[in-house]
Amino acid sequence: MRNTGRRAVLAGGVGAAAGLAVPGVLAGAAPALALSGRPAARWGVQVGDVTGSSGLVWVRSDRPARMIVETAATESFRDARRWEGPLLGADSDFTGTTALRGLPPGEQVHYRVLLVDPDDYRRTGEPVAGTFRTAPARRRDGVRFVWSGDLAGQGWGINPELGGFRSFEEMRRRDPDFFLFSGDTVYADGPIAESVALPDGSVYRNVTTPEKAKVAETLAEYRGNFRYNLLDENLRRFNAQVPSIVQWDDHEVTNNWYPGEILDDARYTEKSVDVLAGRARQAFAEYFPLSTLRPGAREGRVHRVVRYGPLLDVFVLDMRTHRNANSPGRQQDDPQGILGREQLDWLKGQLRRSRAVWKVIAADMPLGLVVPDGTTNIEAIANADPGAPLGRELQIAELLRFIKHRRITGTVWLTADVHYTSAQHYQPSRAVFKDFEPFWEFVSGPLNAGAFPANALDGTFGPERVFLKAPERANVSPAEGYQFYGEVEIDGDSAELTVRLREVGGGVLFTKLLRPGLVGQ
Repeated sequence: MRNTGRRAVLAGGVGAAAGLAVPGVLAGAAPALALSGRPAARWGVQVGDVTGSSGLVWVRSDRPARMIVETAATESFRDARRWEGPLLGADSDFTGTTALRGLPPGEQVHYRVLLVDPDDYRRTGEPVAGTFRTAPARRRDGVRFVWSGDLAGQGWGINPELGGFRSFEEMRRRDPDFFLFSGDTVYADGPIAESVALPDGSVYRNVTTPEKAKVAETLAEYRGNFRYNLLDENLRRFNAQVPSIVQWDDHEVTNNWYPGEILDDARYTEKSVDVLAGRARQAFAEYFPLSTLRPGAREGRVHRVVRYGPLLDVFVLDMRTHRNANSPGRQQDDPQGILGREQLDWLKGQLRRSRAVWKVIAADMPLGLVVPDGTTNIEAIANADPGAPLGRELQIAELLRFIKHRRITGTVWLTADVHYTSAQHYQPSRAVFKDFEPFWEFVSGPLNAGAFPANALDGTFGPERVFLKAPERANVSPAEGYQFYGEVEIDGDSAELTVRLREVGGGVLFTKLLRPGLVGQ
């Protein structure tokens, strides 16, 4: 019964509350009038980084507007609480967020966003409604969430003939507590053409926009990449029902990027990756509600921990911003690695302090899968040398050793990036580096992008591929299948954690149950 309200409020879609009577939005304001030129939230609403007492509501207006949020315990909005948000203007591409604090834990929250003409409070846009559930305060309530990554990549965009981004509608029907978006949230380096010929002679037909006609370089083009995905009705409906925890990877900027890189790519007139990354970071902060990264803020970070009740902490990593340059990865000393020293120390400290039963480490890149960058360099961590840790592997070895010696229980690694789904078990008895406890890494994705064959395993940390589903050729389109997401369910009574790897349109492919309280399993 706990999700009945959520389903009911969204039965009519994202705009379900559009016909609600709206009182004056500010003290002394007249009721909303049906006047022309009212602000409109055509891109839907979304909520991010929900905890037991807080959440961050996002909206985009089509013109300057004041953002107002109303929350209530029921979809009737009786005894609604009002939150005055920011002025939305061109400096943030008319996007903004409003922080909700002091919410009751473990409760369904109904909200609606109102956009008000800042020069005439009578001109109020139609409210756009959403709902979410705050994190539980009691273990027995349990937790269930989904994760995946890789959206609109390799030229495979919104195809109305296929039903658009079908993965989001399928995940929405699972009614999860939240969605972990594991990077490659856009493909700013991937133009989308109107049509693409498929191997069977059929045609994949994309929705297109001017910003997706070339690689993104300007701030306007990066913003346009995020707006493109929100053209999909499935995604807007999903966002209004399921809160998100979002991280980024490379394609929010450009393929395989690292700080300080100078591009050798004829498609780009701006060759400095640092310049491009600054613009992409601004757009990313504008289009997702992140508690540690606000639109327009000079300071902030992507890595963070989201505490989702007594059963779960989610440690969101940033394996992009603080990494060193891609290389063959054979250095015998590599203090910066893929996380940077500051982020690694932060992660170790947060893991040590965590009291949650389960500690999900959300990594935007896999640990033991060899992800190359060109013919000689390494893009991820594993360096294709099955011997002792070298390069970025040294930093992961330090972290795994720390988890073992501090006897930190319940660590599970979730990732995406490689465009297939798999489950790897890491075991010191199979490894060259042995000073760690066994653990699991689960891979899912893509949400709507090209699917690719499996990457090779690197034996340094002793991975065994227990399950795999991947195509045999590169860049298989969403029309041909191989689109994946994962689901994690933590039982409120036993605290057992179950991972299910799912295929869009195809059900459960693999299931693994993990028991609580063990250092390694």
